Amino acid sequence: MNIKDILNSYKEDVRVGELIKELNLPKSRIHLKGLIGSQDAFVAATSYFLNHRSVVFVLPDREEANFFLSDLENLTEKEILLFPSSYRKSADFTQVDSSNVLLRAEVLNELSHATEYGKLIVTYPEAVAEKVIDRSALEKNTLEITINNKLSIDFINEFLIEYDFERTDFVYEPGQFSIRGGIVDIFSFSNELPYRIEFFGDHIESIRTFEIESQLSVEQVKTVTVVPNVQSKFLTESNISLLEFIDQDSVIWFKDIQFSMDIVKSGYKKATELWRALSVADKEKNPEWIDPKYAFVDEKLFSDQLRDFQVVEFGKQFFYSETKSITFDSKPQPSFNKDFNLLVHNLKENEKAGVKNYILTDSGKQQERIFSILGDIDRDLRFVPLHVSIREGFIDYEQKIACYTDHQIFDRYYKYKLRRGYTKSQAITLKELRDLKPGDFITHIDHGVGKYGGLEKVEVNGKEQEMIRLIYADNDLLYVNINSLNRISKYSGKDGHTPKMNKLGTEAWDKLKKTTKKKVKDIARDLIKLYAVRKSQVGFAFSPDTYLQNELEASFIYEDTPDQEKATADVKKDMESEHPMDRLVCGDVGFGKTEVAIRAAFKAATEGKQVAILVPTTILAMQHYKTFSERLKDFPVRIDYINRFKTTKQVKGTLEALKEGKVEILIGTHRLVAKDVKFKDLGLLIIDEEQKFGVSVKEKLKQFRANVDTLTLTATPIPRTLHFSLMGARDLSIIQTPPPNRQPVDTELHVFNEKLIKEAVEFELDREGQVFFIHNRVADLRQLGGLIQKLVPKARIAIAHGQLEGDKLEDIMLDFIEGKYDVLVATTIIEAGLDVPNANTILINHAHMFGLSDLHQMRGRVGRSNKKAFCYLLSPPLSTLTPEARKRLSAIEEFSDLGSGFNVAMRDLDIRGSGNLLGAEQSGFIAEIGFDMYHKILDEAIQELKDEEFKGLFADEKPRPFVSATQIETDMELLIPDEYVTNIQERYNLYTELSKIENKEALTTFAQKLEDRFGALPKQVWDLLRTVELQWLGKDIGLEKISWKKSVLRGYFVSDKQSKYFESELFGNILQYAQYNSRKVNLKEVKNSLRIAVEDVKNIEEAIFVLEQMKNPVVI
Repeated sequence: MNIKDILNSYKEDVRVGELIKELNLPKSRIHLKGLIGSQDAFVAATSYFLNHRSVVFVLPDREEANFFLSDLENLTEKEILLFPSSYRKSADFTQVDSSNVLLRAEVLNELSHATEYGKLIVTYPEAVAEKVIDRSALEKNTLEITINNKLSIDFINEFLIEYDFERTDFVYEPGQFSIRGGIVDIFSFSNELPYRIEFFGDHIESIRTFEIESQLSVEQVKTVTVVPNVQSKFLTESNISLLEFIDQDSVIWFKDIQFSMDIVKSGYKKATELWRALSVADKEKNPEWIDPKYAFVDEKLFSDQLRDFQVVEFGKQFFYSETKSITFDSKPQPSFNKDFNLLVHNLKENEKAGVKNYILTDSGKQQERIFSILGDIDRDLRFVPLHVSIREGFIDYEQKIACYTDHQIFDRYYKYKLRRGYTKSQAITLKELRDLKPGDFITHIDHGVGKYGGLEKVEVNGKEQEMIRLIYADNDLLYVNINSLNRISKYSGKDGHTPKMNKLGTEAWDKLKKTTKKKVKDIARDLIKLYAVRKSQVGFAFSPDTYLQNELEASFIYEDTPDQEKATADVKKDMESEHPMDRLVCGDVGFGKTEVAIRAAFKAATEGKQVAILVPTTILAMQHYKTFSERLKDFPVRIDYINRFKTTKQVKGTLEALKEGKVEILIGTHRLVAKDVKFKDLGLLIIDEEQKFGVSVKEKLKQFRANVDTLTLTATPIPRTLHFSLMGARDLSIIQTPPPNRQPVDTELHVFNEKLIKEAVEFELDREGQVFFIHNRVADLRQLGGLIQKLVPKARIAIAHGQLEGDKLEDIMLDFIEGKYDVLVATTIIEAGLDVPNANTILINHAHMFGLSDLHQMRGRVGRSNKKAFCYLLSPPLSTLTPEARKRLSAIEEFSDLGSGFNVAMRDLDIRGSGNLLGAEQSGFIAEIGFDMYHKILDEAIQELKDEEFKGLFADEKPRPFVSATQIETDMELLIPDEYVTNIQERYNLYTELSKIENKEALTTFAQKLEDRFGALPKQVWDLLRTVELQWLGKDIGLEKISWKKSVLRGYFVSDKQSKYFESELFGNILQYAQYNSRKVNLKEVKNSLRIAVEDVKNIEEAIFVLEQMKNPVVI
């Protein structure tokens, strides 16, 4: 049984029959009354299948339109077009949302291509009110490109430049194109991905779409339409409304017409007022802003245009006098409040009345849960699960069906899947940060800090190679072969700090490396010791999950994201093992770390163990207490908290109960580590945002830690903990996927101005939301509160800061959470985990004074429900800020996307200088040698410690290779030719990528990528790829360097004569090879190291064969 069967039964429904009959009459006005929940989508989908004309659905607002669209897509399995408004806020034409402009162009482009079936378009009043370009203008200005046609590249170039497309080296946003030889990339305004068109002369050979980040092809297409930016250039006085653009025989479905008319009316008025208020200078600066009378429709014109169409009204209010009214006898899905006995009873009642039961869910896991829960209550219960989701359930008595949704049964949030429009990818921005530009400082592992001087062609024995040119002190030059790129890294110390350049050929650099390594070793040693102590201790091994655990996890109101599932599983595995757990869970603000903690705490409590939860602030303790109590209210667990707001008597009572084991979960601030807090049987310690605690608390925690399972949660990975976790002194789980349907927070930078503040606050109050206003000087808060009160008289304003009495502060915060105030003017006291789903606008004053992670944390306070959230960073004019502050603000504005906390932390590393990676005294070293190099040394130090001092502890780790990398010198022509890849920066990036490849598959993929992006590989590139294989073989057999010139291949062995290498089987094999081939092979000692030479090696294939022979000699 599937959803099609229900739709088929609707096709035969008398009421749908009447609707179709009426739609065949001209100018009909039909009322559909009594449609409940998602039944409207069922009727709409069925009527489209029977009638196949184009339909435009107008829903009251964007949210409803998205829900309706997702229902239609799930039922029809077709792609439905969404026609959004092009502005971020209704009728404010100064703030364009580029991804929406793209979607609009896509709809117009689809509409101008005829197909045998009509199109389904979902929209809302603000979007319909905006005018669009007229058909003939659109057709004149689009370019069709089809496979096997003839077209000259010059013509495309001219066409695109005329339409304001910008020619770049690589295409990553709409309106760009690039031409590389016979390959043309174009990012049209009517497609989410750019196109790559391959020519042979003037003949079009293939067209494919490609990914922006990787620049690799996705799928082949036969024909493309290049649409210019219809929003800006062609919006002229001849604009028309969407109703004039669509086919005349389209049907318009309206939910609550009167409401839509009012919005169109108020939007037109708002836009006109805004236009009048703009200065002439503003209008001249932004020629794309045009007079609202050409850009918007007013309600009179709108209702006139509707006269020519057939209109179907549904919803609660009706507007036109109807030619036909059709009534549905339906009821909403009852609410069961998670009481499954009630649900079972209701399903039985339905069965008695002859109504067939369906339960709809889009997750297989949920289906299993429903089956197991209902099966436990009543084995004979009959219902049909359908694998599709809709927004709201209903019972239709005439069809005799009941469609119930799982999200209503479980009281979960239902999220429609967002269609990912075009979003500028973070990868591009991150790549820009890491790219080397000539003049940047670099560190070479053997020679120290120098400057990158670009790529240069160098002749070796008459053959051309590309080398990297580095400049050192006194303008000494060093050329580095592209096979040794892994020895260079970009210098990143403190921003604006210029490092001292090293002089070539002196010992200063080696000395510096040695001292750094020694210091690093000392610190790392302590950490590994702690790790070793934990690994050797036996803690409590929890038993596997119980049915209570399953029930708790099923009642989570959101869907688990894959990362969350993995983190939960990791934590449980650690708890069930006998060694004490020490796991760090990193996840962006609001990505569900708390849920992982709740599950772990519950697991511990069900086994009679106690749980301590340590949080940095009092308010957070309250909030966690609320969250935990709410999630665990149906389970036999006692939760309590201690903080400075409780009286001594209350605290004493709690501590007594704790000692007797009557309290299972205790939440508190650093008060928890005080002497008088005694647990009866502590089994799990959960620490939230560890970096916020002082040193003394951390010391006390260390005593706890050695034998108790510990779980640490953090939203901003602090570099130090991050790196150690990555190196095996701690286990790490990362939650990077945002919960489905969380929208990124719109982040904008502005100079402090009253108009902006007034608009932002009013906009939020109009949609019944709340606002945070952050300002970090307690003295000015009152004054700011007064200013907001003056700008928005109806706002209820509260003021909060850390100097208030404990109780007072808590009352204000709680009142704000409960919605008694609209605006909270506060200091950063709110950054620490305050959760107010209804607050969706945050204004941060003097944003340049905050660190990156603070800004990111504060921005994470909004956008926690499914409303679009806004964050305004207010700062003095950018020109007056320090470069560091400027970078910080642009970083936070760029990474408005979710899950970007990790990237934010990476930037923070670069910006703040990596000072406290291992404590303060280290920052001096980092400034001298750069962060990446420091990282390399750190890695080596840890490896050496593992190999020498802590050998037993890491016995199960793989042995390390004898050489870390093999250097290669040859006289072949090795380079990526200019005519193949013209952009120097990209060539450097490709060389870098090549130097990081470690196996054959990756190498093949790399070759395919090159071919995809730049065409067939030239011989020099093939040779370059083969030398990489030669390098791997060299590393495998223990050669530090290979030199292959004038047909002689020389290999240089490990220089350390005491190395275990000379006793290894590898070396034995090479000696054997040298004996078998004594005519052309000789071994001798040169400058204190052993070298092997093989004569008469003519080409790269032979060279590879020789090394393979050395690795596994075969007697010939």
